[in-house]
Amino acid sequence: MNKNIVILGSQWGDEGKGKIVDLLTDQADAVVRFQGGHNAGHTLVIKGEVTKLSLIPSGILHEGVQSFIGNGVVVSLQALTKEMRMLEERGVPVSERLLISEACPLVLPVHVLIDEAREAQLGKDKIGTTKRGIGPAYEDKIARRAIRIGDLKNPDRFKAKLTRLLEYHNFVLKEYFGVKGVDIVDCYEETLNLAQKITPLIDDVSASLNALRKAGKRIIFEGAQGTLLDVDHGTYPFVTSSNTTGGTVGAGAGFGPCYLDYILGITKAYTTRVGSGAYPTELDNEIGIHLGEKGHEFGTITGRKRRTGWLDLVALRRSIEINSITALCITKIDVMDELAEIKVCTHYELDGVKRDYPPYDSDDYDRCEPIYVTLPGWKSETFGTTEYNELPENAQKYIKFIEAQMGISADIISTGPERNQNVIVNAPFGKR
Repeated sequence: MNKNIVILGSQWGDEGKGKIVDLLTDQADAVVRFQGGHNAGHTLVIKGEVTKLSLIPSGILHEGVQSFIGNGVVVSLQALTKEMRMLEERGVPVSERLLISEACPLVLPVHVLIDEAREAQLGKDKIGTTKRGIGPAYEDKIARRAIRIGDLKNPDRFKAKLTRLLEYHNFVLKEYFGVKGVDIVDCYEETLNLAQKITPLIDDVSASLNALRKAGKRIIFEGAQGTLLDVDHGTYPFVTSSNTTGGTVGAGAGFGPCYLDYILGITKAYTTRVGSGAYPTELDNEIGIHLGEKGHEFGTITGRKRRTGWLDLVALRRSIEINSITALCITKIDVMDELAEIKVCTHYELDGVKRDYPPYDSDDYDRCEPIYVTLPGWKSETFGTTEYNELPENAQKYIKFIEAQMGISADIISTGPERNQNVIVNAPFGKR
């Protein structure tokens, strides 16, 4: 029986991780975010009510489940307190269910200004960030000048660190970008004011998680963004600022990799991407428009329109191997119900050579041509289906084709946005 499972995106994000975390939290004791920041967007739909989360783990809606924000997450106090208020107004006792690592770096207003200034300077070559300051906050972490949540417990120490940090960033903003910086006193007072709601939640998350493990409790580790946006293994430089792979659980939550039992790769039945970067299977035609409209492909956090395309098994193959994915969860299969035929990219061609894996060089990735296999569509409804044998025959063949190509099973097939709209082939935690 699996005790500790990781749920992560196997594509460029927006695969539907939040829904699956929420679904499986019914059987869990704790849910943990271990990387990213409030640039992540997880949408939950429960009995028609939509909840959009960016920082707080998707398990927060469940009574009796502890939610943790691990040290690998960069935290904006403005975003976190806003999200907490939203949930509390809906009757969710967030302060009773949430704990935060004292080692989480803070995302400050100055990080947002730097993010915005950089994207503006890059113009048409911009990365396509969410402009929420995530990248600059991670830079401060790596440069060993970050202010962490634990610093908020000592106002004098916090003020000294903040003064040094803002003097540095304000100089860069003014002298390099020609942008006005952040007032030190205002930032200090605003941050300490917001901290009043947060400091009671500070915890040694690593110790707490390992105590749960020793007690035989079930833990879900919730990834943000997607594997193909990983800063090391994604389409660099058009990536996020953190590692989004399963191995990050050890660094981002202080939980050893040998304690993980199962890794579920959330995989959309087609492929989408937000922002710039290589995308070999992108569809700039009526089918792409259809997938975008039928799938409501707009960013949870930014509202930006997502690029759409056929399923890319070359990229998925890389994701499965670098994450050691145990099984797939295929989402949004119902979006493809009306298509007469469906193409799947099984290989790339680059400079006349057939490739099983994507290149790491961004320019080479841009030049890759997809090699497709065409499968028949099912032209019938899968929406809301909960039994595998009730799926149309060609939908089953599509799933089996993916399984055969990737060498692993699809344990869950999501057939709609609601929590209960799924075909559960093999339950990750064992028998329900």
